[in-house]
Amino acid sequence: MSDANSSPPLEILVREPGGFAIWNGPPFSNNQPSIKLDKVPCTSAKFSENGSKLMVIKSESSISIYDCRTLKEIRCFESPNILAAALSPCGTYLQTFQKASSPQEKNVTLWKAETGESVYTLSQKNMTKATWPSIRFSSDETVASRMATNELQFFDAGDFSKGIVHKIRIPGIASAELSKKPGSHVAAFVPESKGMPGSVQIYACAPGSQSEPVARRSFFRCSSVQLHWNHGSTGLLVVAQADVDKTNQSYYGETKLYYLTLDGTYDGLVSLRKEGPVHDVQWSYSGKEFAVVYGFMPAMATIFDKKCNPLLELGTGPYNTIRWNPKGRFILVAGYGNLPGDMAFWDYVEKKQLGTTKAEWSVTSEWSPDGRYFLTATTAPRLQVDNGIKIFHYNGKSLFKKKFDKLYQVDWKADSPDKFGDIEELVKSVDSLKVESKPQGQGSKSSQAKPVNPPVQKKPTAYQPPHAKAKAAKEAEVWQTHSSYIIVLKQFLADFFFGYLLGYLTWFLMAIVNIALWRKPFCVSTLSLIQEISKNALKNKKKREKQREKKAAEAGSAANSAD
Repeated sequence: MSDANSSPPLEILVREPGGFAIWNGPPFSNNQPSIKLDKVPCTSAKFSENGSKLMVIKSESSISIYDCRTLKEIRCFESPNILAAALSPCGTYLQTFQKASSPQEKNVTLWKAETGESVYTLSQKNMTKATWPSIRFSSDETVASRMATNELQFFDAGDFSKGIVHKIRIPGIASAELSKKPGSHVAAFVPESKGMPGSVQIYACAPGSQSEPVARRSFFRCSSVQLHWNHGSTGLLVVAQADVDKTNQSYYGETKLYYLTLDGTYDGLVSLRKEGPVHDVQWSYSGKEFAVVYGFMPAMATIFDKKCNPLLELGTGPYNTIRWNPKGRFILVAGYGNLPGDMAFWDYVEKKQLGTTKAEWSVTSEWSPDGRYFLTATTAPRLQVDNGIKIFHYNGKSLFKKKFDKLYQVDWKADSPDKFGDIEELVKSVDSLKVESKPQGQGSKSSQAKPVNPPVQKKPTAYQPPHAKAKAAKEAEVWQTHSSYIIVLKQFLADFFFGYLLGYLTWFLMAIVNIALWRKPFCVSTLSLIQEISKNALKNKKKREKQREKKAAEAGSAANSAD
């Protein structure tokens, strides 16, 4: 373990439309970072996994490699039609993908970063997340492999002139992931096909090993997976994704979390306490624990040990992201993307929450290599407005903010956590900020230590998905419309009952006038018809009167004859 005074300085890469620059990391003098390397024009920049090299893509035909210790350009590669490039974890090799002019052209080239020598070439039709980089390395670059049709190919990472040294045949393989350090095993995913279930299989990478998997897990209704190896290469977490949720509770499908170990001590589903999707998974730096954010909103966050026993509950809230600091002591749970940006900082050793804050519209977020600072950034093209950088202390207190008109990328320079001093000296200040809850039956209130200026805990409101908000707004609009109809109906009834005779007669007279003015032929014919009916009625009346008179006369004459 390095002493804190001899720890390497932190550095931050910031890329804007004019190019990238390197800042000196915190702590800042005068609360402002100093510039270590001024802007260099480029379209993309990426540190190697160990932070020793920096790859800078300047154009479609030019890539430069920088030494991160001196920030000097050590090699420039000139090649036409470069579509993508990647550095190996230790910065030893550069891999480029070019647009092929013919199907037979070898358009993927592996270069030695320092000498510029081409050590291997191959042909690849297209580039996807599962197939790029074409040649993948373990974190220590002891193993190199390539996924081909129905097989995994392995190379001698120190001498690519030997070509493919051995193969593992895996029919139907769709993706693969090498273990980290050491690179002793590889996990392969085979999707379901023709009624056969999908599976994740783990194989040993050594040339003399058997071709049978050392661990295997099968599952139905799985279209894709995310594979997460722990540090030490002893366990694998598998997030299995199905396109359709059979319970119809999620539009985005269904996810399950599985855990496989090389020694066979565990092989199955991780038991989660809440139904819903698995939002994020991350191993601790020690490789002995892993943290999961899962469930329908408000989501839960839980830390498990290597036997999938829960160790610590980090509460519930609008969370979909978890970040474990490289030292393994501090943990952040947050909700980014379409969530409001709530962040909660925890001390895993003391099992206490240190503080809460917000970082709205964050696109990227990561702990510093020394584990003392947390950085969030709002970048384009994901968001075209409110671009900027925010840096927080390990307990959530704001350290630095800066806004940009346009910001494309922000990254810490990677480095091994072992190079930095321990953070035990921070525990004293951490203790004064803990949010404690009194255990039952452990003394009176006066005997319990009270935190100094504890962060105000706001009760989180229940998460409401966008479709529910739209439904509520629509219901409110419908209710408002119905209310308007009720008011109109009440007014009509009042007018009807209180002014019935006058209103009805006025309406009837106006109707007659309108008919008379605008429908005169109809009105004349109607009046003629009425007059005709009146004449007939008068004739009938006269006939009835004559008949009555005739009957009365006949009755009188009959009476006289009887006398």
